Amino acid sequence: MTGYAVPKDRNRAMDMARGFAVMGILLMNIIAFAMPEAAYFNPDAWGGETLADRTAWFLSFVLVDGKMRGLFSLLFGASMLLLMDRTELSGGNGRTRHIIRCCWLALIGFAHYLLLWWGDILTLYAVVGLIAMFFSGKQPLQLVKLAFLVFAVHFLILIVMMTGIHMLENAATAAGSSASDIAAYHKVMASIGQPDTANIAEEITLYRGDWASMVAHKADGYIGWGIAGLQYMGLDTLGFMLLGMAMLKGGFLTGKWPREQYIGTARHCFIIGIPPMVGLAIWMMLSGFDTVTTFGAVFAWSFPFRIPLTVGFAALIFAVVMRGEPGPLLTRVEAAGRMSLSNYLATSIVMTAIFYGWGLGLFGHVPRALCYGFVLLMWALILLWSHPWLSRFRYGPLEWLWRSLTLGRLQPIRK
Repeated sequence: MTGYAVPKDRNRAMDMARGFAVMGILLMNIIAFAMPEAAYFNPDAWGGETLADRTAWFLSFVLVDGKMRGLFSLLFGASMLLLMDRTELSGGNGRTRHIIRCCWLALIGFAHYLLLWWGDILTLYAVVGLIAMFFSGKQPLQLVKLAFLVFAVHFLILIVMMTGIHMLENAATAAGSSASDIAAYHKVMASIGQPDTANIAEEITLYRGDWASMVAHKADGYIGWGIAGLQYMGLDTLGFMLLGMAMLKGGFLTGKWPREQYIGTARHCFIIGIPPMVGLAIWMMLSGFDTVTTFGAVFAWSFPFRIPLTVGFAALIFAVVMRGEPGPLLTRVEAAGRMSLSNYLATSIVMTAIFYGWGLGLFGHVPRALCYGFVLLMWALILLWSHPWLSRFRYGPLEWLWRSLTLGRLQPIRK
């Protein structure tokens, strides 16, 4: 691995964790790239017919859905603190730099949403990151308490939302229900993953079409997209950012814990989280993937168990990276983590080029199980290009752009 030098201000363990996260998040995002949005919630909506498809859905739901995004949020919160601290130590204003950095990230994220893919999370991270900044001075225990308070409020909102959906369902299916109740019911069902709806057909036509039509469609809906992101994921993301800040201050994300403690934490978190997730998956299958049952399990009832599983994956990753000097594979994962923004956006470029109409046009044509072959392809590309790039340059291309915009001047990129 000649030519690859790690800057002294880098936290290598966190970079490796970030590399695993940026690759892991594609395990769930691949469905949103390759199929109608409803398939993300319900395998019966699209591409989930065979045993292989069902098995792929089961493993994704239990082990991946929400956990990699949670891990990414933990690391974002921790990285925010590290950046602010380094800025203060060099004589700058950490909060001012973070605010400028988030504003540019929001614009990068909006461009990502508009020009490439509707599933962008960068703008959400930028907005929530500004809120998380106000808690940066809290002690670790205070941050943990705040994080779980935010999680509790988020779960309460999910309960209220699901109660409202059930009430709407009862009203629409009752004898003598009004036309407005029925129309509202069908609109909600279409939005939460009901199979065989006109929305799915329209989405397939759109994403098998030309690039300009996709951009125009997203431009028309950007306000709803922003509101929905904050409504459904804002508190979830904030909670994990606060937890990440606590884990950094407590030594977890700096690799200061004994390796046995990471292993024990991972084991306990998986024992807490996996059995209920398996139970929810079985419940959905026994319901015949009823639309309301499935959406509730995926979006609401699984949320409390995603928290320990996210922490469990973080602990497992740190147990792996703390075994000793990283070998060739972990060094490549580390390089991928140092270029997480570039790799996140490169993933969108490659996947939309494969599935959207302006590229190969495979949208809606690939079965769920086979989609994971494209994940392996993207992982290989990430691991192959990140390390050689950082052997020649200081930053990834998007990291360099973001840094230059934040500091207001072009930064040196070549070593």
